Amino acid sequence: MDETHNKGKCPRTKSSKVWKYFKISPKRKGVVICTLCQMELAYHKSTTAMLEHLKQRHPIVTRDGDNCKTKQRTLPSYLGKETQCTPQKAAELSKTILRVIVKDMRPLSLVEGEAFIDMIEYACPGFKCPSRWWFTKQLEKAYQHTLEDLKKDLKKRSSKITLTTDAWTSIATEAYLGVTCHYINDNWEMVSIVLCTKPLEDRHTAENIARWIEEVAEKFDFSLLDDVQAIVHDNAANVVKALRILEERHGVASLRCAGHTTQLIVNDALKEPRINKALGAARSLAGYFHSSDVAILKLKLKQEQMGTAQHRLAQDVAVRWNSSYYMIKRLLEQRWPVTATLSDPEVTNAAKHYLDMKADQWSLLEELQQALEPFEQATVFLSGQAYVTVSVLPPLVKALQKSTQTVFESAPVTTFQTAAAAEIASRLVCLSSSLNFL
Repeated sequence: MDETHNKGKCPRTKSSKVWKYFKISPKRKGVVICTLCQMELAYHKSTTAMLEHLKQRHPIVTRDGDNCKTKQRTLPSYLGKETQCTPQKAAELSKTILRVIVKDMRPLSLVEGEAFIDMIEYACPGFKCPSRWWFTKQLEKAYQHTLEDLKKDLKKRSSKITLTTDAWTSIATEAYLGVTCHYINDNWEMVSIVLCTKPLEDRHTAENIARWIEEVAEKFDFSLLDDVQAIVHDNAANVVKALRILEERHGVASLRCAGHTTQLIVNDALKEPRINKALGAARSLAGYFHSSDVAILKLKLKQEQMGTAQHRLAQDVAVRWNSSYYMIKRLLEQRWPVTATLSDPEVTNAAKHYLDMKADQWSLLEELQQALEPFEQATVFLSGQAYVTVSVLPPLVKALQKSTQTVFESAPVTTFQTAAAAEIASRLVCLSSSLNFL
């Protein structure tokens, strides 16, 4: 009997088993839908196209002579194996999801997302994703396991651990104390592990900071006296005092961060009045091109016309190392597109003419960039974690001292060089000569 349509339902006579995997489209006449992949096929009373689709897209059927029937010997068994999620596979998939949460720093609410659940069901039919509370418990177990492994590893590094510590404030103005340990593992690879990022709710007194560092050592079962070679820290007065307290209590050596010290040298030397004024002008210019949509669009147009790299102007931030150098470098790169943009009355009206920098200010910034470049290179090098930096400090200090002897035409930059040389002598030279504990 011929197969016929019946109000969107499957034909009454279904001599071919392919109808287990196809259905008549309820919206389009003469169309069937594959229930495995939702693909639509034309249907003209023959199952040949459907069977061919299963062979090509779902290679699970074979032809049975000329009547085009499926061999049930392979089809159900294939689908059964593919849709069944074994306990072993479910456990491995759950571990993989947990790893995604940890490695990619995703929120636990990820597993409750509708799209995420749909994706998992599509990738592994039959798998029921555990709840966020299950993942929370597993995360706590994984943390404890990792903590115990780290304690054992640190035990093997007696007197070979170095700590770095820093008190910092987030964008949300929340204060934290970070403590990181550094050591060389059995494969002679440098390892850096953040031991804690502690929210600071009490006053940041030297005594409190010293106590917080002691708590970290106690939590991870290592001795500040016997296991820690030195603690590297910034130049904040309360932190310096805290490390003196720890030295008195535990005999642990401390070392000021050479990168932070270098930035203090640069910041002090940049206080020359004419340099300050030129930096202020550059800062205003960069700020304007960050706040004006019209200026941004016009600058892009000028960059295209002049064949200049389409970079945005950089702004300096007081707490970001080398940011003044990067602001100057980018502004000099974009000098002519910026100047051309400022001459456009649609961008700058009469009230904005103060943004035009004078020729002597451009010349000053050109020389200042050259003077700052050695300090930028030194800071970037000192910020590295894949190599030891403390042993390079003596020759690096000499290189910086030599760089301050470069002769410039600009009097303000010459003043900067003189001030930087004096700061190097009072800060970095003393720091370099204090490395007698190594």
